[in-house]
Amino acid sequence: MRFPASVDTQPYWDALDAGELRVQRCTACGTWRHYPRPMCTACHDFGHAWLPVSGAGTVHSWTVTHQSPLPGFTEAVPFVLVTVDMAEGIRMLGLLKDLDPDRLHIGLPVRASVETVPGGEPQPVFRPV
Repeated sequence: MRFPASVDTQPYWDALDAGELRVQRCTACGTWRHYPRPMCTACHDFGHAWLPVSGAGTVHSWTVTHQSPLPGFTEAVPFVLVTVDMAEGIRMLGLLKDLDPDRLHIGLPVRASVETVPGGEPQPVFRPV
């Protein structure tokens, strides 16, 4: 399931469709920003570029989902959604794969990739490193 794109978010979705994880970076001060927005929260400049991120991060938080009304996800339960502190200083949300939830902990090193998730859309997916 994809949220409706806007002028601010369309490049993010286009990059995911191409198998790339790109986020905005302010061209004035260099601050990375995610989720996409028109103005930098650090310097209030409107200029930005869409750049690839390293994919490296650590788990900040998570939830194990046991029920989902989302198309395609009802058959995938239970699944783990993680909030990840990325090396670039932003936080991203995505599915966690290839790890028993009992072994999950804050600070776990993970790496992001772009994969098609159960709903049929490309999204960030994280795996332990």
